[in-house]
Amino acid sequence: MFIKDVESIGFKNVGKNVLISDKSTIYNAKNIEIGDNVRIDDFCVISAGDGGIKIGNNIHIAVFSSMIGNGRIVMSDFSGLSSRVSIYSSTDDYSGDYLTNPTIDKKFTNVISGDVYIGKHVIIGAGSIVLPNVKINDYSSVGALSLVNKNVDEFKIVAGVPAKEIKNRNKNLKKLEKDFLKYIKK
Repeated sequence: MFIKDVESIGFKNVGKNVLISDKSTIYNAKNIEIGDNVRIDDFCVISAGDGGIKIGNNIHIAVFSSMIGNGRIVMSDFSGLSSRVSIYSSTDDYSGDYLTNPTIDKKFTNVISGDVYIGKHVIIGAGSIVLPNVKINDYSSVGALSLVNKNVDEFKIVAGVPAKEIKNRNKNLKKLEKDFLKYIKK
């Protein structure tokens, strides 16, 4: 089941044809913008910090995915998260020089926050993790079970832990997008 009155959640902006599972959890909706033709499936957690979250048009966020942190997270048009993808715009310092977790006073922690950008037509494979301060540029894809801790160039396919470039992605996506946009205007 999907939430019937999406506008009542209190998003900063919400477009048309937005489907959000009633089993998803949304935190700080006033800092979340959602475009047109978006579907957020069961058991997703969307938790916006001060930087906010911007979800573009024609986006799918599959089951058990999460977008969490104090930095800004942007998902550009036609991008998508496969199941169990985690996007973090904040992370604790795991060096041992600081304490970790949200129950500890900030004086004793060193939370690292940074923006995350997911470009147009980017698809992120199941079980992948994206860390703060990462830009996955337009038309790229991330293989399943990858850890993305560095920027990804346009039209690249990356995979692994940490993610490394494995090959180029087909540039036909630009033509397919134009054809799709013409088709829906008919």
